[in-house]
Amino acid sequence: MPELSHRRRLLVLAICCMSLLIVSLDNTALNVALPSMQRDLHATTSGLQWTIDAYTLVLASLLMLAGSTADRIGRKRVFMTGLTVFTLGSLLCSLAPNLELLVVFRMIQAVGGSMLNPVAMSIITNTFTDPRERARAIGAWGAVVGISMAAGPLVGGLLVESVGWRSIFWVNLPVGVAALLLTLRFVPESRAPKPRRVDPVGQLLVIALFGSLTYAIIEAPDAGAATVLPFGAVALAALLALLIYEPRRAEPLIDLRFFRSAPFSGATVIAVSGFAALGGFLFLSTLYLQNVRGLDALHAGLWMLPMAAPTLLCAPLSGRLVGSRGPRIPLLLAGAAMTLSGVLFAAFEAETSNLTLLAGYVLFGIGFGFVNAPITNTAVSGMPRAQAGVAAAVASTSRQLGQTLGVAVVGAVLASGIGDSPYRDAFVSAARPGWWILTACGATVLILGYVTSGRWARGTATRTAERLEAPEVRESVGAGRA
Repeated sequence: MPELSHRRRLLVLAICCMSLLIVSLDNTALNVALPSMQRDLHATTSGLQWTIDAYTLVLASLLMLAGSTADRIGRKRVFMTGLTVFTLGSLLCSLAPNLELLVVFRMIQAVGGSMLNPVAMSIITNTFTDPRERARAIGAWGAVVGISMAAGPLVGGLLVESVGWRSIFWVNLPVGVAALLLTLRFVPESRAPKPRRVDPVGQLLVIALFGSLTYAIIEAPDAGAATVLPFGAVALAALLALLIYEPRRAEPLIDLRFFRSAPFSGATVIAVSGFAALGGFLFLSTLYLQNVRGLDALHAGLWMLPMAAPTLLCAPLSGRLVGSRGPRIPLLLAGAAMTLSGVLFAAFEAETSNLTLLAGYVLFGIGFGFVNAPITNTAVSGMPRAQAGVAAAVASTSRQLGQTLGVAVVGAVLASGIGDSPYRDAFVSAARPGWWILTACGATVLILGYVTSGRWARGTATRTAERLEAPEVRESVGAGRA
């Protein structure tokens, strides 16, 4: 990639952030629309889970393929393809006549989305080469998540109440077209000097693992053990096959050597935990505010602001802290705040009082605001720049997998707890195990944030980077002698 002026780099960052905005805005706005969609499409709780998880599941399954493909054939080309498919998928979602087709169109939308975030992060990584400047850029990137969390519930609530839930998908159309035209004009093409080969077997194993695991979790409350156990067995077999097959390949889809780096492994688990907490939190909060408290979509969106505003404020602060002090402080703040928020709901039934409900939302917003920047920065820093797309894709995959599992697990726990009881009467007690799960996710962020950000952990990252670069160095030396 050619050296760009400071102004041009900021423009590239803004274009990449536009792609994150439409993806994040779509998810947060859709959560507010769930009760309206449930009534209009006559959906069950598991049906609502699939409208979210069909998207995040496909996204998680294809992110690594998209990252490596972008490194191979060109990041700009893949990014533009993603914008086109995502925008088309959004249009189809707005026209879906029933729940089944909505789920299918959400999967098409996710195919496009898989080409956006990891590729955009790879573009940013290769555009901002100075570590401090890159940390600030990633902080701005994280702030977009806060903007979407602040605007998504309000925009979604307003659209649902005035036009209907289908209009939520219309927002993506002008932003997607604008981002596509700006990318064509201003984003330079780039690719890895030595791109990785396609790994179709690894890709199929990843799809089998994520798909079967998610299906087993979501359908367990209704389908029973006899139906879901085979899918659990498929997930286990796919995982074992990945662990055996991938290390044997010269250029695997998932380079397991990455996980020898404690910061990278920690960032991966933290991403799964943090975004599982986000997915479960939004799912429970939306259903509670509208189906239990009886609020309309707009007022439910307003209740989300105490969570969204701290995320918006803390995300850029987190990026600056990562750039100046490293990832430990933001991760400790994130883990502590998310854990306290979960405890408020799990142990003290925060839903039953406006004051504790407000405190729980504010604490979660602070925690989520601090968690994103250190995940991204830790995942891509220390890795060879030639593999930036793959490293960023693993981090993005972890986020989407976490959100998928958060909605699946918490939704399954909620459905099991409610059973045939009256929904409003049973919700708070049925949701309590889900809140304890989210508390555990916050505690995981806190503990791993401390363990994987010290001197020992940085040493493992240095040694891992040397091992990853060594084959390339040996190959170039051999070519020079020849």
